[in-house]
Amino acid sequence: MKATVHVKGIVQGVGFRPFIYNLAMENDLTGYVVNMGDAGVEIVAEGSQKNIICFLKKIRENKPALALIEKMDVQWVSKKPVHKSFVIKKSITEKTGEKSIIPPDVSICDKCIQELEDKSNRRHNYFFTTCTNCGPRYTIITNLPYDRPTTTMKPFPPCRECEHEYTNPKDRRYHAQTIACHKCGPQVYFTDGQRTYKSLQAITTARKLLSQGHILAIKGNGGFHLACSIRDASAIQEIRKYLGRKQKPFAVMVQDIPTAEQLVHINKHEKKILTSPVRPIVVLEKKTTDYNTSLIAPDLHTMGIMLPYTGLHYLLFHQTDEKAYVMTSANFPGGPIICTNEKIKEFSEYALYYNREIFQRCDDSLIRFVDDHPVLLRRSRGYVPLPVFMPFHAKNIVALGPELDGVTCILTGDKAFLSQYIGNTTEMETLQFLEEATRHLLHLTNTTPEAVACDLHPRFNTTRLAKDWSENLNIPLVQVQHHHAHVASVMVENNLGMYDKIMGIDADGAGYGDDGTIWGGEILSCTLGGYSRVGHLEEQLLVGGDLATRYPLRIVASILFDSMERGKLARWLYGHAQDFPHGRKEIDLILSQREKGYGNKTSSCGRILDAVAALLNICTQRTYEGEPAMKLEAVALGGKDTLDLEPRMIHDSIVDTTYLLEEIWNSMTDDRENLAFSAQSYLARSLASIAIKNAKKRDIEIIGFSGGCAYNDHLSRVIRKEITDAGFRFIRNRQVPPGDGGVALGQAAVTYAQMI
Repeated sequence: MKATVHVKGIVQGVGFRPFIYNLAMENDLTGYVVNMGDAGVEIVAEGSQKNIICFLKKIRENKPALALIEKMDVQWVSKKPVHKSFVIKKSITEKTGEKSIIPPDVSICDKCIQELEDKSNRRHNYFFTTCTNCGPRYTIITNLPYDRPTTTMKPFPPCRECEHEYTNPKDRRYHAQTIACHKCGPQVYFTDGQRTYKSLQAITTARKLLSQGHILAIKGNGGFHLACSIRDASAIQEIRKYLGRKQKPFAVMVQDIPTAEQLVHINKHEKKILTSPVRPIVVLEKKTTDYNTSLIAPDLHTMGIMLPYTGLHYLLFHQTDEKAYVMTSANFPGGPIICTNEKIKEFSEYALYYNREIFQRCDDSLIRFVDDHPVLLRRSRGYVPLPVFMPFHAKNIVALGPELDGVTCILTGDKAFLSQYIGNTTEMETLQFLEEATRHLLHLTNTTPEAVACDLHPRFNTTRLAKDWSENLNIPLVQVQHHHAHVASVMVENNLGMYDKIMGIDADGAGYGDDGTIWGGEILSCTLGGYSRVGHLEEQLLVGGDLATRYPLRIVASILFDSMERGKLARWLYGHAQDFPHGRKEIDLILSQREKGYGNKTSSCGRILDAVAALLNICTQRTYEGEPAMKLEAVALGGKDTLDLEPRMIHDSIVDTTYLLEEIWNSMTDDRENLAFSAQSYLARSLASIAIKNAKKRDIEIIGFSGGCAYNDHLSRVIRKEITDAGFRFIRNRQVPPGDGGVALGQAAVTYAQMI
């Protein structure tokens, strides 16, 4: 008998062909296995029907740990074997028409770490020790099929010893495309601007300088970090000054779990993700204020922790007293992470780098447990380009996402492929990165777009780019309302299809509404194809537009303007004159503009949280996205709901947020922990109550929650409890961020729904 098998899924770059070869040998089969140009694998197996059936069964049962079999098509032919043996054929560029999956980067495995540390092993202290089960994948792939010539390992032909391992079916490096050693592989270097060191001397010099308080640029799989010892306060402050990150939290790379447990609380679920092959940054609750954690994550109750994920990282912890390093992305605010050796030498005096190219830059992924569920804050290294499987079979659509925290999406068939984290596309370099990453993903997935989607906002750079693509490719342009896209992402992640209905709570900082105002605290009755706005937070006037988002006392002044005596409000603001760039003159101008009604209207939940943080003197200047709300959550952690405010509505479906600020003002003698807690409780109960009321009215059984405010543990817990207590099914994002990193997925889904 002969069986021709086409396998789809993650089957290239994960040791699948060697696995098939050995399995065929065990079952006395002849034939071949070959990588295809669409990231799939073709198998021809010849032998007895009984042996082939056993072979096929074991493929699914015993597949390599990193493999994912999505589909396995088998065609049987009754004929005598024509192959004399079973072989791994040279990869071919032929495609079957169906999409398979490109593997993501994987952290170094335990066996490779053991070799790295074994003095008798020929890879002892070799920074790029990898095997079939670990190492970079997506960041080095230039084309398909996945073979060494189609990666940035092409310039490094294997030596005789590596070639022997590569061709030995019993070796775990059998057909490992990243196979390398000291003799033939990439080399590591360190420069101090004047001298350059190589190999172990480079790593030893870098370790020494880190322990002496210096700041180093260190090359990871997807780009460079700036690193320093967490014990050195002056170095941490210097990084902040250099990068312009006054308050933004830094990630910390720790040597091992015991070190992490000295710094943060870790439960078994968090530990599982922290130690997974992805090795993301996990945001965990601080245990101590020692080790400069107050400088690493100022005024927050959490900090981001990750474990080493490359051999180079592990070597930085050898023969040193340093157990933890600050590791923050090497980029200026808004720009993409630096990934080239040439650029980093302009950026940093000291650099530890290697001579293998990073083809796709890729930031570290970031996860936090919210309401006891893992939530992606940033979906990037280790997750990209794994697809989100859709509840329908779609046309080819490319969605270019929002403006901030940008991620693009390619929807093709039943898969949605999201790009790595892109960033702030108001910066031209970042916008260029977005376009390059999207085109690369289109190429790898062999997708020709039939429509392009973007945000409704007319002035976003991504909107302009989408219009250019639409004109140049002669394909339809679909603009999707920001919050509808958020809710749609929740729907498809939870397997809701074209005709399912949901009541969506979407709470975030800002999104362009279909009435031309800025939305951000919305209750939407949704299908994938459309929505109606059934409720929202009270619209408030932002005096000064973007300035109000940077200096949230402006929002406080605007909200309380109509309900307070002018002189009293002015005197209170004068007491905070140092929190305004131009002091009392600026305050007078704000009050004058508010009286004349100047400013932009917004129903943003994020801006209300910012206003509460400013009113309670928790954060009066925003230096990074979400800062006031995050610091408010940290303060609220030790509080209780002393205000116990019942939801108050305007016209039955608009949450009265002026009332909230007034109640806080009148209760300022209470502990601010309690007032911060009370404010979050009021907003959560109010949003939930409108959603519940409208879901009952429309016979909708499912209520979802998305948007950047869904990162807030308190809001999420209260909203979920209110909804489930009322008997509704509650859903949230699980595979993509609830913030703007998930918007492109929703844009793509809405676009398809509107096209059918």
